[in-house]
Amino acid sequence: MQFDEMGNRSGKTLMLLPGTACDYQTNFGTVLDRLGEKYHLICVNYDGFDGSGQIFPDMITVTEKIEKYILDHYNGRIDGAIGSSLGSTFVGQLIQRRNIHIDQGIFGSPDLDQSGKFSAWLQSKLVVPLLTGFTGNEKKRAKTKAKLQSFFEMNDDMAERFMACFSKFDPRSIRNEYYSDLLTWLQDDIHVEGTQVHFIYAARMGKKYLKRYKKYFRDPDIRTFDMQHEQWLFGGEQYTAPVLKAIDEFMGTAEQ
Repeated sequence: MQFDEMGNRSGKTLMLLPGTACDYQTNFGTVLDRLGEKYHLICVNYDGFDGSGQIFPDMITVTEKIEKYILDHYNGRIDGAIGSSLGSTFVGQLIQRRNIHIDQGIFGSPDLDQSGKFSAWLQSKLVVPLLTGFTGNEKKRAKTKAKLQSFFEMNDDMAERFMACFSKFDPRSIRNEYYSDLLTWLQDDIHVEGTQVHFIYAARMGKKYLKRYKKYFRDPDIRTFDMQHEQWLFGGEQYTAPVLKAIDEFMGTAEQ
């Protein structure tokens, strides 16, 4: 596991938890500097995605390591944590397990999908090759790149950056991460005294996710944005600026 601390050491602590098959450098690359101007960032790369050569074990084992870091370095309490996509599962588990405390839990337009073992296995067999199958095949690579650019409005450089990220990690880590995320369930109606839960809701994902957020957490603060899944992280300022403003409001640092 890798925990890099950077940014404004006098600011509130904000942990960044990346999504599927990503390191924080790629996942949050477009906003690291801007977040770092205001917040003391704790940037996390999980086992299997940290350059250590280890294979990602499972979501709960990694959650325990995150908890240990917060206990050891911050006496068990941080101001905020934002999870990008799959990273939101970690935010949810950290809140639900109550071993540490997060004042502001921020969920970055997650799926929060949950399933049984067979369904998780089947989905992994279908999805993981889409994330890794273009490696070494120029035709598949070009097709994958075109899909990223079209769906997420990525420019050429951004699409190349994410594809390079997907291709540099061991497929076993990606498979374990994707599979175990589906098996890592959240309870219904989670509520922890002193913790506020915020969702960045990407409306183009569909209303079923909005219902899901309300199912798992009691009275969440849901902010709606007209964008695709995590589109604010892919370089479009029309998406990035409003979400960064919302994060400041969540964290209580917005300028009056």
